[in-house]
Amino acid sequence: MGVFTAMNVSATGMTAQQLRMDTIAENIANAHTTRTENGGAYRRKIPVFMEKDTTSFDNILNGYMDYYRPNGVKVTQIVEDPSDLRLVYEPDNPDANEDGYVEYPNIDTVTEMTNLIDSSRAYEASVTAFNASKSMATKGMELFSS
Repeated sequence: MGVFTAMNVSATGMTAQQLRMDTIAENIANAHTTRTENGGAYRRKIPVFMEKDTTSFDNILNGYMDYYRPNGVKVTQIVEDPSDLRLVYEPDNPDANEDGYVEYPNIDTVTEMTNLIDSSRAYEASVTAFNASKSMATKGMELFSS
């Protein structure tokens, strides 16, 4: 794997984790949103990661790839968590149903904060890998210029 490939993989990881952190922040900000523009309570959002595929299936099938080349990661979509919303008895709330229950988002702030720490650590790991690749490239150029 080349130095620039390693930098690219690290950069895609940083981009994906930044989007994950933004999504988590949106979830936390809407933890008590009972009414959205689409109607109903806010639903927790989750980014879906997938490996970036820059090699066509035809090339792999014909054996043009002698070794695996990492391509990094991308976010393919952001999906809504299908788990049940929380029902809270608040008969005076304007968003209450006929039984007096209000649907609150399916967001647990402790889980979201744990995911935020995890995402932050993954981002830091990508930065460390990027800096190591950059350092190797710099040392390589120093060797050639001597």
